Amino acid sequence: MKIKRFGFLLTPDFSQLAFASALEPLRAANRFSGEPVYEWPVLAPEAGPVRASSGVVTLADHAMEDCGRLDSVVVVGGIGTETYEDPKVFAWLRRQERNGANLIGISLGSFLLARTGLLDGYRCTLHWQYIEGFREDFPEIDVTEEIFEIDRNRMTCSGGTAALDLMLSLITLDCGRELATKVAENFIHERIRDRHDPQRMDLRVRLNITHPKLLFVIQLMEEHLEDPMPRSVLARHAGLSTRQLERLFRKYLQRTPTRYYLELRLEKARKLLNQTSLSVLDIAMASGFVSASHFSKCYREQFHRTPREERLAAVGPARDTP
Repeated sequence: MKIKRFGFLLTPDFSQLAFASALEPLRAANRFSGEPVYEWPVLAPEAGPVRASSGVVTLADHAMEDCGRLDSVVVVGGIGTETYEDPKVFAWLRRQERNGANLIGISLGSFLLARTGLLDGYRCTLHWQYIEGFREDFPEIDVTEEIFEIDRNRMTCSGGTAALDLMLSLITLDCGRELATKVAENFIHERIRDRHDPQRMDLRVRLNITHPKLLFVIQLMEEHLEDPMPRSVLARHAGLSTRQLERLFRKYLQRTPTRYYLELRLEKARKLLNQTSLSVLDIAMASGFVSASHFSKCYREQFHRTPREERLAAVGPARDTP
């Protein structure tokens, strides 16, 4: 079998978990197949140390221009990749694509591929916390909430351990299910998740709530952040009176439905402030506010700073990476 070369392109503040989850299955596949199946040169614009979001340094053993032909390029992103700009990297990725390489974006690597135009006409995914911002920046790209996507020679995943599932699926395609299963068991990964598995925990697990009508209303709220639904309409959809709805929210969430809905919308706005270059007014509209002034007032009450102060504060030290 021809050895396949996966070049791992590290971006500044990349996610170590996503990197390891994508690379280690290739190593294990070689071990269990009994022969070399994969190679994985680690790349950067220049050979040398690259710092991850954790602060740990990984050595890129090749400059990207010197790595030779690759079967696949794995763009390893992290927080900060959503604004990463490097014309040399963009040009190199385009050349790799023209030479027939598969392009794989993990964690926030989808942002970099999108910015080069290499996701135009393709389906993709990325970490759930950044999907809203991605959609605002690239409204023409079909982005999903799957844990990973394989669309012809474009592969993307949501980050973290989802990179393991993506690579197990690729190993299945290359070498068969039996080898992929051995790799999964080696990492105590009880099953190879399908791309349709959800990124997030089920709502009842996330909130530790089991009341079905309350969960139904919260789901409606999460689906209608840009166009908030009146409390009476939410109650009617759930088969409740507004008084019953109020009692449920106070009992299980210690706040009113109106307050809970406002907090959801403000959390969406916070993500957009940190992840996009949209104006404050556009973010206010996208989060269901009728004016920038009302939005700013609510934002300051919730987070103790204005939206503009939030955006300035976002330009700081690297945070934990998805």
